[in-house]
Amino acid sequence: MRKQEKLSLKKYLLYLFYIFVLAFIIVSGNSRAHIVTSNVNNVKSIQSTRIVKDSEKELVKTVSNTKDIKKFGKEYKVEFTGTLTGYGPDCEGCIGIVYCAPNPNVQNNNIYYTDKEYGKIRIVAADYSIPCGSIIKISNYKFMDNKDFYAIVLDRGSAIVGLTMDLLYGSEKETVVVGRQRNIKFSIERWGW
Repeated sequence: MRKQEKLSLKKYLLYLFYIFVLAFIIVSGNSRAHIVTSNVNNVKSIQSTRIVKDSEKELVKTVSNTKDIKKFGKEYKVEFTGTLTGYGPDCEGCIGIVYCAPNPNVQNNNIYYTDKEYGKIRIVAADYSIPCGSIIKISNYKFMDNKDFYAIVLDRGSAIVGLTMDLLYGSEKETVVVGRQRNIKFSIERWGW
């Protein structure tokens, strides 16, 4: 072989060697990511899913009184069964401004609050054991097409004690829709602000 051909062959082999090394580094680097994430079609592996489900079970506390709501609310997702009623800003003793900051005026059918995390959600009055700004998932009721919905605790009321929540409506006349419903499932999704 001529000297020029040998030089050209060496460059080619060196080039192939660099490509091989680079490919090896990329492949070995990605294998770690696959081991950590085990992600197939945007679903974690069966083992990972089981671990998540087991840990979710541990992070949920089902309670039956306000003492336990206070005790577990900061660290766990708290679920309980209670009563749902309705009220309007024109109720007896109401002034049209809710108790909790930012104290929105709820007159003129202003029954929603726009939360940074949950978006536009209903306003609910709750017992003092549940702090202002808490997000409550409400389910198992017989109105609003029986769909679960979220509400934010922004109000209190002298009759709202224990495991009762009071859903805000545009007026007292509209509350006839909800009445007093028992066996409503409440889940505290966020504890206060």
